[in-house]
Amino acid sequence: MRDYGFSPAQQDEIWRRWRDGESFSLMGRALGAPMHHVRRFLYQSGGVHQAPQRRSARHLTAADREEISRGIAAGQSARLLAQRLGRASSTVSREIARNGGRERYRAALAEVEAYRRARRPKPAKLARQPALRVMVEAKLALCWSPEQISGRLRRHYPQETDMQLSHEAIYLSLYDPRRRQAIDRALTQRLRTARPMRRPRGARRATGRGVLRDMAPITARPAEAEDRAVAGHWEGDLIMGTRPSAIGTLVERTSRYTTLVALPDGIKAEQVRPHLTRSVLAIPVRLRRSLASDRGREMAGHRAFTSATGMPVYFCKPRSPWQRGSNENTNRLLRQYLPKGADLRAFSQDDLDAIADELNNRPRKIHGYRTPAEIYAEILNSGDALIL
Repeated sequence: MRDYGFSPAQQDEIWRRWRDGESFSLMGRALGAPMHHVRRFLYQSGGVHQAPQRRSARHLTAADREEISRGIAAGQSARLLAQRLGRASSTVSREIARNGGRERYRAALAEVEAYRRARRPKPAKLARQPALRVMVEAKLALCWSPEQISGRLRRHYPQETDMQLSHEAIYLSLYDPRRRQAIDRALTQRLRTARPMRRPRGARRATGRGVLRDMAPITARPAEAEDRAVAGHWEGDLIMGTRPSAIGTLVERTSRYTTLVALPDGIKAEQVRPHLTRSVLAIPVRLRRSLASDRGREMAGHRAFTSATGMPVYFCKPRSPWQRGSNENTNRLLRQYLPKGADLRAFSQDDLDAIADELNNRPRKIHGYRTPAEIYAEILNSGDALIL
């Protein structure tokens, strides 16, 4: 790795500030260095801190190996050499055996080999298992997350450890420059964030969005909605593109089944309500129990919406998106398909239905890596919204 003029102490400081979530510009000012030098230093590592290789105190040193070499030349036994070095005799005998035996042992060559064997990381599992690599790359291309891929592999191959790996191993294969031969690194563009490097999680400050009249608070929602034991309670929101373009999202709390609503006319209340109403009316009546929404002005016509659909609307507290957690999580997933800078009016309802179908057929950890579509179909086929 290039140091870009940073001393070891400065490199440690960069990594500390990076973990704390500081921006490139702040780090550059603190270190008195150009911002782009900080950015390039971090980018070359993929955002993965590579700790320097260090020798453990338990391991033989170069001086120990030189002593072993001299002792062999003098015809001394491994037990005698071990006593002199203060080591176990098995440690010395294995050291001699793995480096050619007493006839071929050389201290310098043994030191080089020890360093080579200690290097990390070892060859990645994806590089050693072509079938596994093909499968992982195919699922990444479908925008599955590494955690979804890992969970699905464990479900399909419970007894075949060669066909299992952790989600962290997939992330490291994508981002760690020492493992980049293991997988197509361009697939980082198919991840949820599409970032070229790993970044520390930073806190996001929520914002309020105005006040509406005659709002029923979310605390008045039926208690059955909280534990998700009864299906039919939904969460709704808008995903914004370049203004005034937006897409409506509806997420069923029990199954996490998602419906997308095209809003070709705009984002005002009178423009949103007809499309949202039409989408909700396509849902079976027994699954129209409630809708949880934020306080966006697009829901100013919530009373007319309830009158038309029979679905009461409950509003979250200001700056409390966690009260619609399923919807917030789904919106982040949808950003892979609906980027912030795009004019979302270009997406037809057919386009959105295809996106929703792909998302609903992704496995979810919360469902034991079954898909929302599978859970939703079971609810529909059961003839009852009660699932517990």
